[in-house]
Amino acid sequence: MATPSRRKTFVGPRLRRLRKDRGQTQAQMATALGISATYVNLLENNQRSLSLQVLMRFSDVYGVDWRDLVEDDGANLLADLRNAVQDPIFGDERPDLQELRGALDHCPRLARSLLSLHKSYRALSDRMLALTEGGTEAEAIFGQTPDAIVHDLFRRNRNHFASIEAATRTFLRGETVPRDEMYAYLKARMRKNLAIEVVPASVSDLPDTLRYYDEAEGRIYLSDALDYPNRVFQLTHVMALLEYDAVFDALIEQAGITDPHGQARARVELANYFAAAVLMPYEAFLQAAQESRYDIDHLAALFGVSDEQVCHRLTTLQREGATGVPFFFLRIDKAGNVTKRFNATSFHLAEHGGACPRWDIHLVFRTPGKSISQFVEMPDGTRYFTISRTVERPSFGWLSQDNRLAVTLGCSIEHAGEIIYASRYQLQDDKLATPIGINCRLCPRQHCAQRAHQPIHLNLSIDENRRGQTRFES
Repeated sequence: MATPSRRKTFVGPRLRRLRKDRGQTQAQMATALGISATYVNLLENNQRSLSLQVLMRFSDVYGVDWRDLVEDDGANLLADLRNAVQDPIFGDERPDLQELRGALDHCPRLARSLLSLHKSYRALSDRMLALTEGGTEAEAIFGQTPDAIVHDLFRRNRNHFASIEAATRTFLRGETVPRDEMYAYLKARMRKNLAIEVVPASVSDLPDTLRYYDEAEGRIYLSDALDYPNRVFQLTHVMALLEYDAVFDALIEQAGITDPHGQARARVELANYFAAAVLMPYEAFLQAAQESRYDIDHLAALFGVSDEQVCHRLTTLQREGATGVPFFFLRIDKAGNVTKRFNATSFHLAEHGGACPRWDIHLVFRTPGKSISQFVEMPDGTRYFTISRTVERPSFGWLSQDNRLAVTLGCSIEHAGEIIYASRYQLQDDKLATPIGINCRLCPRQHCAQRAHQPIHLNLSIDENRRGQTRFES
């Protein structure tokens, strides 16, 4: 049997909880263990480390696994506490690292309760945010949309699905297909193995539709509005749904998604993940991303895919032992509505960002096709590096000529040195980041010239004798 490490083991709060659960005094526990009551007191206050002999004695007397006593989740709890107390709700008088460690050593239940309370506060803030962003109150509080269900599925898996990655390695069945021949290969394979014909369709014959699979006829119609990379992507997507549906069904069942609309939406997004993984194989793509320092244009040209598909794929490089930079991805329209989001991180910006006018994701519509880099800082002090650009959508006619959307790829500022777009900046400059917020209704920043609404959770100062930058404070 494995034995505990010989490093010093401090388990005071666990011993205190064990003793109280048994209804014993320190003297009674000392008698049961054959040690002095003073020693028990020192152990409970982390003033003495637990020796191997006493640890095994605890295991024998109280019938507990010694691993339950020495298991240390303190590092994770300390990190969670440090993150929580950065929230502006705690003001400027925040406990330092030594005080937080003391709280975990001597009052672990209080520390956990504080984390639980803060989590509830953030959840309430998120619900308030959902209400300010639109939608009915009942939907925001009592229900989830299919998109929200799928977002949660990807979020819980850190935007990486090992079973799909494994399945994609069997897709080409050992064949080597040149990228410029992939479309012809997929058409021939569909005809031979699935008895499905791929038929190009004019925009007038397939209005407002990019792809349609007619099961009865055994035909897949692809709109002429699709360019070559997207034709390949759409055919790979359909083959994934037809040949690997069991992989997707297993993930959906495991996630407990029972809503039919949520299940359908999940299959679509999982098939999109599959298609991207086929066209950008994990190992080759990760290597190329690291060597190019995450140059989006270079990767798109190298793998024959679109810029947006590259950005999606970069968020999925989270395989244990072979990870890339942990990115989040957002896509917005010209009105600032978030139309898609993927997140391989714990960044709050990725969950609800997109509505702050000081974030340059809104600026890229003025400079189509050009990447704009920006360092941003949230009200809680967290900083990110973001790369934003426009992407083109297929056009069905002159009325849909300007179908641009804006996408942004972002990461924690600690990873900026790995990315080519940050090479021009002085990363040590404390004033490099632009202060932004989630949206005006939840942003506590004062003296912001871009404020459009009064915060719903605090009152900004008003002085009749002074006019500030906006009408909301002075």
